[in-house]
Amino acid sequence: MEQKTNNTRKVTTNKNTVKKHSKKPSKKRSRFKRKLRWFFLLFSLFFSLTMLAACLIFYVKYGEEFSSYQKLAKQLVSQSDFDTFRQQETSLVYGKDGELITALKGEKDVYYLDYKEIPKAAVDAMISIEDKKFMNHGGIDLLANIRAAVELVKHKGGITQGASTITQQLARNIYLSNEVSYERKFKEIFISVELEKKYNKYQILEFYLNNIYFANGFYGIQAASKGYFNKDVNELSLSQIAFLCAIPNNPTIYDPFDYPENTSKRRDRILFQMYEDGKIAKSEYQAAVSEEMKVVQKKMTTNNYVETYVFYSAARALMAQQGFEFKNEFESDEDRKAYEEAYTEAYNQCHKSLYYEGYRIYTSIDLKKQSELQQAVDDNLKDYQEKTKEGIYTLQGAAVSIENETGRVVAIVGGRYQKTTGYTLNRGYQSYRQPGSAIKPLIVYTPAFERGYYPDTIVVDEKFEGGPSNSNKKYSGKITIRKAVEVSKNTIAWRLFEELTPKTGLSYLLNMDFKRIDKNDYYPAASLGGFTIGTSPVEMTAAYAAIENDGIYREPTCIITIKDSEGNTIVSDSISKKRIYDTNAARIMTDVLQSVMKNGTGKGLGVLNMPSAGKTGTTNDKKDGWFVGYTPYYTTGVWVGYDMPKAMAQLSGATFPGGIWKQYMNAIHADLDLVQFKAYEDTRPPEVTEAPEEEITEAPTPTPTEVPEITEPPEEITDVPEEPIDDTVEDPDDWEEWPEDEDPEESTDTPTKSLEDIDNENNEDWTVDEQGNPNEQSLGEP
Repeated sequence: MEQKTNNTRKVTTNKNTVKKHSKKPSKKRSRFKRKLRWFFLLFSLFFSLTMLAACLIFYVKYGEEFSSYQKLAKQLVSQSDFDTFRQQETSLVYGKDGELITALKGEKDVYYLDYKEIPKAAVDAMISIEDKKFMNHGGIDLLANIRAAVELVKHKGGITQGASTITQQLARNIYLSNEVSYERKFKEIFISVELEKKYNKYQILEFYLNNIYFANGFYGIQAASKGYFNKDVNELSLSQIAFLCAIPNNPTIYDPFDYPENTSKRRDRILFQMYEDGKIAKSEYQAAVSEEMKVVQKKMTTNNYVETYVFYSAARALMAQQGFEFKNEFESDEDRKAYEEAYTEAYNQCHKSLYYEGYRIYTSIDLKKQSELQQAVDDNLKDYQEKTKEGIYTLQGAAVSIENETGRVVAIVGGRYQKTTGYTLNRGYQSYRQPGSAIKPLIVYTPAFERGYYPDTIVVDEKFEGGPSNSNKKYSGKITIRKAVEVSKNTIAWRLFEELTPKTGLSYLLNMDFKRIDKNDYYPAASLGGFTIGTSPVEMTAAYAAIENDGIYREPTCIITIKDSEGNTIVSDSISKKRIYDTNAARIMTDVLQSVMKNGTGKGLGVLNMPSAGKTGTTNDKKDGWFVGYTPYYTTGVWVGYDMPKAMAQLSGATFPGGIWKQYMNAIHADLDLVQFKAYEDTRPPEVTEAPEEEITEAPTPTPTEVPEITEPPEEITDVPEEPIDDTVEDPDDWEEWPEDEDPEESTDTPTKSLEDIDNENNEDWTVDEQGNPNEQSLGEP
């Protein structure tokens, strides 16, 4: 008992000791707490005042703008009803003379599903992967949008992070463009809030799943189900539904036709999210992820060449109207990839609107000229009937015709005519092929004329170390530039291009919006048409039209104007213009290209009773043939070759391409008045134009001069022995392989790539899809 008492007393003593020692620290803590409290109070007051000031400043600066966004959102949503989300207006396309070309009508009504018809798994999958808080929020996820806003500021207006709820995605799809900006984001938020006020969650899900884009022209989950599995959506397995729900997040990356492995990976992620959210059992999850996906073969609606080009041009016109900035130069592969993703997303959105917005699209397409151009292609290639297993002609042609007065496309043929249910590849703008010598006027000779050269300037045709051969293996010594162009001397083009530098020469193409100039093209071989990827017929035709137009380039398009169904102008009647070449240099080039038609590789191809200028082009081993030329009225470019490149003994720029060009151009000029090209001015001082008489005997014009100073030492030129000029027209002005006795890797003056290497690298046709993105698939493969 005593022990217990002592123990108790001891404990008590210890407690008293603790209390006694805790009194002083307690006062200190109390003072510290009071100071801390005052600090937080003052800080909170300061923060509140700062935030209030910021809000006032923000309101003064942006309040009116935000108020207008909110007003617009209320107006749009208040006017909506259930038909708004299944609404479609037919767009109409008109030709140059007001004739209706085609009507664009969507199929959303055909595939629209009521909520009760949509599988529960599809609803669960979308909520799990796109918007877990959907059933609880009021249209926006505040924290996610704050994160997106921070990223928006960090990247100076470029949206790099999503955060859009299902309601926001619906608002964007129905009411907004695909413009990437903070204005669109705030409009999206205000519209989403209003949608949530008017419609319940199940109605919003119904609208969403019927309008979201599933790639390849499929809008809505039922259309996607039929397009990828050829089944109604309620017939699909859990795995197939999750596979479809993987697509809308990024229809380019998760395209089941182009990147099925990406789609499957995201499907697995969706299924795991559904399992974690308790939507499916573990056994269902395991069975679904192990199911192999087999989508049906890719099929596209067949449109003729006019329609595909009109759709492409109209979508790009709408993109430009919405502020999209087109690019053809990139700092890195990552930069290119980011651009192509943004381009595809914007293109798809604008392309979609063509089917539902009720546009009136007025074009420059002349259906009579279109028929003449198609006839010319078909007539000249009719003897070649070989087809692929899909029934497509193996030998193909493409042609584009531009009206010089306006710079707009009046006719475009993307291949030989044939009835087929397969994908219509429009080679007129989707295929990129090696241009051969047809590139020389664009990156060699017109730039040279800007720098003091003239048609009668004397140059030396000789074989030199590291350089190309002429196609006939003959060298003419001293000749004029006019003669060099007429017979398409490779040696002259190569040396002038080296003097100019590849960077400068190719800059002319970049300034004319050539889309596939590669970092590996900056070598002398480009002067002869040796490109990594190549050029398209519409690019080549527009570039030659710039020469005819005194050096002023106009972006090729067939769109004159686009109006809405009420007649309001969406895209105005204007065309982008840019000076590329000096006026006099362009006129000199035209003068020289007339000589090609009279005395050179284009002899016999001229238009009857109308001055003509043009250039042939044939690639190594005769795999691609080109003829691009013009009159004062029209510029037309023609390409002929196999979709899967292979040699053709009879092919040159002057054979099939030249024949197509001549037939078409004679037909459309039959009733036109004779008009001459504008003459160039010789601005050289009189003493420069005088030259020894013996040097002018072979020149078509009477005022030869010596070459302006070039990089080679003068003695190399003076030591060349005089030889009779070879007037033989080179057949077919193609660029040749490296000299047989030279090893390009051992010569310090030789580029790192040979012409043969470049040619061998391009054994597949480079094409692009309807958006303009690269696609190495040939026509023969659907």
